[in-house]
Amino acid sequence: MSPMPEESRVEAMRQIVEEILRCRRCGLWRGRRNAVPGEGSLEPLAVFVGEAPGYWEDLKGRPFVGAAGRLLDETLLSVGLSRKDIYITNILKCRPPGNRDPRPEEVKACTPFLDRQLEVIRPKIIVTLGRHSARYILSKAGYTISGITAARGRIYRAVFWDREVHILPTFHPAAALYNVRLRKYLEGDLKLLRRELEEQGLI
Repeated sequence: MSPMPEESRVEAMRQIVEEILRCRRCGLWRGRRNAVPGEGSLEPLAVFVGEAPGYWEDLKGRPFVGAAGRLLDETLLSVGLSRKDIYITNILKCRPPGNRDPRPEEVKACTPFLDRQLEVIRPKIIVTLGRHSARYILSKAGYTISGITAARGRIYRAVFWDREVHILPTFHPAAALYNVRLRKYLEGDLKLLRRELEEQGLI
């Protein structure tokens, strides 16, 4: 649990969200309809970090509300969890044109927001969705990965905020939409999350 009082946590996150909505640190603001800061519990069982908003997220200003989000919701429910149990956000807060991969300069400009969000929440478990978020979060913990296929399916231990944090990389739900064979791995990884939560006494 974060040592920050709930009222302070809410206010700190509100300030971060306001900054994201006004942000012009990189060129992506020019093409966005809405920035997508993230949403969910500020005392979550886990924080999920994706890549970047897509079409529907840009339209609605909320993360994971398109087909990939529905698949994620279904997979969470299959392991006895739900969206209300988590906080969910992305590496980038604005949609890249044509849903292209994030560029290094965009990641550099945007991830200070993510770092501050994580600092406010101080989760015990971070689930990374896809290779871009896995690479960023794991690099902060001193790990180097060759790709998400090799990295997924295990728990990585890190020390953030003077406490142990567990990182669980898995496939992005969008990848599992396009390649149905990946769905069993996504579900298996979220079953691993469930076991980790049980072992830590969080559920």
